[in-house]
Amino acid sequence: MNTSPDRYQDSWRLRIPPDPGETRRIERWLATARVFLAVSTLVAIRMDPTELGHSWAAYGLFVFYLANGILIIMLLRRRQRSTAAFRLLVHAGDVIWPAVISIFAEGPRTPFFLFFFFVLAAAAYRWGLWETLGTAAAEVALLWIESLWVLHIMETPGGPSRLSAFTGLKVNVGEFDPERLFMLSVYLLVMGLLLGYLAERQKHLRAEKAVVTGLLSRVRVEAGLNGTIQQIFSECMSMYGASRVVVAAQEAHSHRVFVGELGKPMNGASSEFRWLDSGSRDAKTYLEDFPDGVCYAAANSERWSILALDADGNPLLVPDDESMVRLREAQEFRSLITVSFLFGAEWRGRVFLFDPSWRGEKQEELRFLLNLVQQVGPAVYNVYLLHRLRRRASAAERARFARELHDGAVQSLIAVEMQVDVVRRQAEAGRSITGELGRIQGLLREEVLKLRELMQQMKAIDVDAQRLLGVLHDTVERFQRETGINTRFVTDIEELDMPQRVCRELLRIVQEGLVNVRKHSGAKHALVRLGSGQKRWNLTLEDDGKGFPFSGRLNQSQMDEIGKGPMIIKERLRLIAGELTVESSPGQGSRLEITVPRGEVPHEF
Repeated sequence: MNTSPDRYQDSWRLRIPPDPGETRRIERWLATARVFLAVSTLVAIRMDPTELGHSWAAYGLFVFYLANGILIIMLLRRRQRSTAAFRLLVHAGDVIWPAVISIFAEGPRTPFFLFFFFVLAAAAYRWGLWETLGTAAAEVALLWIESLWVLHIMETPGGPSRLSAFTGLKVNVGEFDPERLFMLSVYLLVMGLLLGYLAERQKHLRAEKAVVTGLLSRVRVEAGLNGTIQQIFSECMSMYGASRVVVAAQEAHSHRVFVGELGKPMNGASSEFRWLDSGSRDAKTYLEDFPDGVCYAAANSERWSILALDADGNPLLVPDDESMVRLREAQEFRSLITVSFLFGAEWRGRVFLFDPSWRGEKQEELRFLLNLVQQVGPAVYNVYLLHRLRRRASAAERARFARELHDGAVQSLIAVEMQVDVVRRQAEAGRSITGELGRIQGLLREEVLKLRELMQQMKAIDVDAQRLLGVLHDTVERFQRETGINTRFVTDIEELDMPQRVCRELLRIVQEGLVNVRKHSGAKHALVRLGSGQKRWNLTLEDDGKGFPFSGRLNQSQMDEIGKGPMIIKERLRLIAGELTVESSPGQGSRLEITVPRGEVPHEF
């Protein structure tokens, strides 16, 4: 298949990368249909043996065709790939065989004419319009060559007396009937045109879906909004042969206008998408007075030739060309394609492809571009929303971090500074400062632990089922070493098959639970236990401290009603569809029982 840029601009939808697996499956389906057709014909011959005449050569050819079909199936099952040469050889055999076997067929309703239609259907299924028409022309040529050859033999003294029913020649008369042969040729050509056209339309639809799927695959969060836009616009420029692409978008609340541009790659180097300086006048230049759907405009001397379609793909009447004249004052171009888009209720805008060099049917191409934007646009909008959500989450996390530092470490350092000043005065007065130094040391140690916990919360976690048990064991050991609280981690699980997201959240829950034990419980002993049931995972955190400010056993919904319980742990459990039960005995300790169902958990946004 030709992959040159001109071919891409002329018929870009035909450029589907060949899938070896799909090609192999198609050949296997055709081989199965070939054997089925041969067996069906064998049944017809069994019912009426006169269809094949009484020639041993005819029966031999038929048996050879049936064996050939079975052999092709066996080869396709053994071969991992189907080469173009193999497919062409098989197709050539399918074209030649009906013409040869028709010489021996008898009767006006012979079933062998179905083999000609099978060859046309196979060409349409493999390729497209022109290949199917070429196959029909080859069949017609073989029919005429066969007819003329048999006529020549018929006119030769001592020639055979039987002629093919397909050729239209009269038995024992020698009269050639070109009218019947001409009608058979017309039938084949019309059928080839019809099957080829349908195959070509189907091929176009498949190619359009492949292009949309390919563009959607380029929408990646890690590439960022600019990277995603650059990937998509580069592909659109290649499809339509545009010199550059410009996008203009306006925010609904602030009415600010943003204009970005992507040019053609120069000297083999890829061009980068960049945002241009824009102002309030750009809204009138790029967004106003254009049709709502898609539009193609080309300058024709002093007038503009405009073809516009609405959002449903129906033709629109454009009253004037003022928008094109105004746009040409800001951008230099001879022709353009422009399509509108909406991102929820927040953004509206247009995409401009300047100086396209496409040569397809304009309305069909414009409808496809409109459909492309309607399908890819929401994916790009999701990237924008996700990045905005991440920015807000990062800002909230930074604000929480700053608040934790201000309310914790900064205040404690101020208190230490004041106590150091007291110690200095006591030392100058000759008083004992041992007690004050002990308090300062204890305060500093407490703040070191708080800062470590804060850093642990800010640290990204990369843990999976293979590492979770080891990480939990290390977390509990480090907690015991730093706090002096006797803490153990117990589990009867040898191999864990937990999803990574559940692993990450359970580790965060254990860290948060241990922080609460240190800060609020005053416990001397703590236990972390992880178990596994048939339908759920079980996590338990126990301590012998002060307990919660309630007595008894409460589930998550009961704690939500009274506003009690560990808030952060409850929020993390909601992310993985988990449940929390708290058993509290004030003055004796508490027990947190956490259950997480096996199977799928809610997806992250």
